[in-house]
Amino acid sequence: MTEFGATVNRRSFLMGLGLSGLVAPSGALAQQAGRVARVGYISNVPGDSPLVELWRKAFVDGLREHGWIENQNVVIERRYAELRKESSLAVIEELIRLPVDVVVVSSTLTALVARQATSTVPIVVTVPADPVATGLVASLARPGGNVTGLSFVGTELAGKQVELLKEAVPGLGRVAVLANPGNASHAPRTKEIAEVARALRIRSEVVEASTPRGIQEAFAAMAKRRPGAAIVLADPLFVREAHNLVRLAAEQRLPVMYGLREVVVAGGLISYGASFGDLFRRAATYVDKILRGASPSDLPVEQASKFELVINLKTARALGLTIPQALLARADEVIQ
Repeated sequence: MTEFGATVNRRSFLMGLGLSGLVAPSGALAQQAGRVARVGYISNVPGDSPLVELWRKAFVDGLREHGWIENQNVVIERRYAELRKESSLAVIEELIRLPVDVVVVSSTLTALVARQATSTVPIVVTVPADPVATGLVASLARPGGNVTGLSFVGTELAGKQVELLKEAVPGLGRVAVLANPGNASHAPRTKEIAEVARALRIRSEVVEASTPRGIQEAFAAMAKRRPGAAIVLADPLFVREAHNLVRLAAEQRLPVMYGLREVVVAGGLISYGASFGDLFRRAATYVDKILRGASPSDLPVEQASKFELVINLKTARALGLTIPQALLARADEVIQ
């Protein structure tokens, strides 16, 4: 999968299909007496993933807190899209035809496709790493256009992950970074990791994977290069393959840093990152404001405010690692 870049303007294509007239009504219409609001919700991870269900529940609970009760005054049109432009576009076009009042997306790629597919339907993003760097919004304070939502500050956190991993693995001299070339946010994150690693006198090298088989091959490559540890960047594919990632890391006795608490609960060594559950719950606030008539261009993009450092001591013992007490004391959660 290649980096998502400039593509043919989808508006002209949609006009040719006659979709330009099938745009969702403005948010104010959602408040018409007796009208049920309709929200499109796109996930890039299959619905059988426990993580997806947790995040979806957080979003639905967030809507309920604002008075939107599913199947009473709001219908949530759930869709799954593979992490490919063609798949995301097909799902977005379907939601536009329904129509929906707002579309909620999680991946950077799907958000970019959605923005090119429509300039009318409001788009709320939940967990893009850096919406400004990837071109989703003009700025956090003034997003402009029809895209707004949240960011989990992935670029800056990537550097912090290197620092924490060095503390957890004394004498770390080389770190591998597992990235998905199809994720538009991974390039700035790998650059940040390289810069921080260089300052800490750690060699970093990127290993790419865009399919489950590619993950297997990436770990095989790491086995030959023998890095002292690895960082797995947050990505829908890596979320779906979380258990395989944990298994492969255990087989190689490789200390791995993840971006999600849930992967460490499943057996990973350490994670540092934003609470995705919190971000999905907060996304409901944006949807609520839009359904009540607010314009996405007037809603500043908010960055993650809740971060979690989680360490699995059982996994550390299996790897023969002794986690420094100072690091354990800073952890938000220690799994025994």
